[in-house]
Amino acid sequence: MLESVTTIQVRYAETDMMGIVYHANYLPWLEIGRTELLRENGLPYKEIEARGLMLPVLDVSVQYKRPAKYDDTVTIHTRIAEKPFLKIKIAYQLTRDGELLATASTTHAFMTPDGRPTKPPAFFREALDKKFTP
Repeated sequence: MLESVTTIQVRYAETDMMGIVYHANYLPWLEIGRTELLRENGLPYKEIEARGLMLPVLDVSVQYKRPAKYDDTVTIHTRIAEKPFLKIKIAYQLTRDGELLATASTTHAFMTPDGRPTKPPAFFREALDKKFTP
């Protein structure tokens, strides 16, 4: 299992006139969690793409529990629970001072730059094998 924890500070531009975060602004936060998780495990997104691997989003789901508000510190807990094969599934929990704000998941395909599905290449598998040993 791979896990990562990162925080963001809610910016004014991410909120509506009531100071509540607009729902679509959670998606960039998921990207922050995902890219940090990969970076922490030896897979910076820039390198992944430079080596010819794309990870387009196939599915995203967010369940909102409590509103995030302007100037909150939101903690993004990101996890890959199962070793990927043709797709990679990532789970997220967003919290504020331990209070659950939202849960989410994304599913990504492994693709070549010209849009063909592929299996994860050796460099990707090797980085994850260290975390998914029996």
